[in-house]
Amino acid sequence: MNELPRLATRRLVLRQVEVADATRVRVLAGDPEVALMTSNIPYPYEVGMAAHWITVSADLMSRGLRYAFALELPGEGLVGVCSLQVDPAEARAELGYWVGKRWWGQGYATEGARAVVAFGFERLGLRRIFAHHMTENPASGRVMEKIGMTREGVLRRHVLHRGRQPVDMVVWGMLAGELGGAGAPGR
Repeated sequence: MNELPRLATRRLVLRQVEVADATRVRVLAGDPEVALMTSNIPYPYEVGMAAHWITVSADLMSRGLRYAFALELPGEGLVGVCSLQVDPAEARAELGYWVGKRWWGQGYATEGARAVVAFGFERLGLRRIFAHHMTENPASGRVMEKIGMTREGVLRRHVLHRGRQPVDMVVWGMLAGELGGAGAPGR
């Protein structure tokens, strides 16, 4: 797959992240409060990092390894990103997402994640999708719960985060047969 399909939910358009999005990605993901809630967004988010990530993502997509969708709110543009990091040999993927602080608490992460999970099961033929969040970010866990994932456990003191003490990661998962109505775009 060389280009992602456009997906639509009730409020969002999900499209391939493009190099033209780099400045917006850097500003939104580079917000210290957004970066603090994730285990893999660098902080500070230096100039060039977003363009590099987007270029690498496009290469990985061409090889079936990463699918990164811009969460676009009509009239406002990109408000976040939702992606699948695929392990083709295992037919599974890790779901990841972030939303700019201005749009927190409005259901955009949930809406985007539902659509991307449905894409993973229905279009990529995945058998399992999993995700994790730091215990310090329970809002992310609520997203995983709302899209129908099952809480599978806690990886204790799993990540050294931003030079702080090790933090616990909560792991969630969903199997293809469990998708049901929870993963349908627009629900």
